[in-house]
Amino acid sequence: MSNKYLYSVWRRKTASAQVRLFEWSGKNIINWKEVWDYITRSDLFDVVFKPLKICKVKDNFYFEVKVSWSWVSAQAEAVSHGIARALAWKDESYKKVLKQAWLLTRDARKVERKKPGKKKARKSPSWSKR
Repeated sequence: MSNKYLYSVWRRKTASAQVRLFEWSGKNIINWKEVWDYITRSDLFDVVFKPLKICKVKDNFYFEVKVSWSWVSAQAEAVSHGIARALAWKDESYKKVLKQAWLLTRDARKVERKKPGKKKARKSPSWSKR
């Protein structure tokens, strides 16, 4: 087994994922736990493995990820984007497929901050004329 790997960092909201993508087969690990133990929501498995499924290389690669900050869904999307970026770096044909699936585009949406005098980011307190 080779120790060489592809490395990429990706972010989503405030989550940051450092991805090591290895060739061959092995255990998929996120934060020193297997994927099945770390991610408990079934819909997020599809998000994490989407780049590998689209490129049809799910059995040929495995990954080790260190992810921090934010919640599970943002972390899963950060991992997915990191894997997609590493695959695009590996082969130009993967890059075309991943770009068509919008997996190489950074989703820059973040939570809007609360403003002074407001209850939330945009919600104002109740107002009555009289």
